[in-house]
Amino acid sequence: MKGKVYLVGAGPGDPELLTLKALRVLRTADAALYDDLVTPEILRLVPATAQLHSVGKRCGTKKIQQEEINFLMIALADSGLQVVRLKSGDPMIFGRAGEEIEALRKAGVDYEIVPGVTSALAAAAAAGIPLTHRRMSSAVVFVTAHQASGSEAADWAKLTGSGATLVIYMPGHDHDGIAANLKNALLAPDTPCAIISRATTKHQQFFRTTVGTLAQAPQLPSPTLLVVGEVVRKSDAAIFELASPLPDDLYLSSFVTDSNSQAVSTGQEPVA
Repeated sequence: MKGKVYLVGAGPGDPELLTLKALRVLRTADAALYDDLVTPEILRLVPATAQLHSVGKRCGTKKIQQEEINFLMIALADSGLQVVRLKSGDPMIFGRAGEEIEALRKAGVDYEIVPGVTSALAAAAAAGIPLTHRRMSSAVVFVTAHQASGSEAADWAKLTGSGATLVIYMPGHDHDGIAANLKNALLAPDTPCAIISRATTKHQQFFRTTVGTLAQAPQLPSPTLLVVGEVVRKSDAAIFELASPLPDDLYLSSFVTDSNSQAVSTGQEPVA
């Protein structure tokens, strides 16, 4: 009898943001294929008797090809196992779930998708940024800074022209290149931006800047996410309660910044 594959969203990192269904599926898994961004705390929810396979791809380095992942999922399910394909965030947003679903369908393997909290929502919530605001932005656009080889580049002018909040997944450290794309799309230099690093974990960090000064932003640890739009101005009032924020404010959870920025530890006193 064939097994089944569950494509499960692990959320942004905090185990408490897992859905109840994801928790149930993890606890009954016979095998789990997980990405690098899945935290150890979440992996510990998988039974000790289950097979664990690391199949992550980060920073241009691939431990395993996508075709190999597809083959392994199908082989494990064909052997009768309940297989969890565990992805950070939501599996259907920049998670290659579409390619894996196609392979499972072609092989006749039963599968189910378990949604997760995508990084855009979690990072914005951690920073206190409302992605929509009735006086500022009535739409949100999710875009990745990395396209597959041979695919068409993002049309930045079209993305920014609507006035929607722009959430850029996987911006990496190419702040200069992204800033150039935004400027070429005629986005105003004073448009606020927020870089959010390791959202919802104990290592989360925030840096607020503008399109005009994004190229000079610090390189925060991966994974990061970039929010661009007027809604970023609302972050202080929502979570940091700073009356007069500086143009470039560094909000961190664990370390002190230089004298030109203002650091705030979430839930603690400001650091001078």
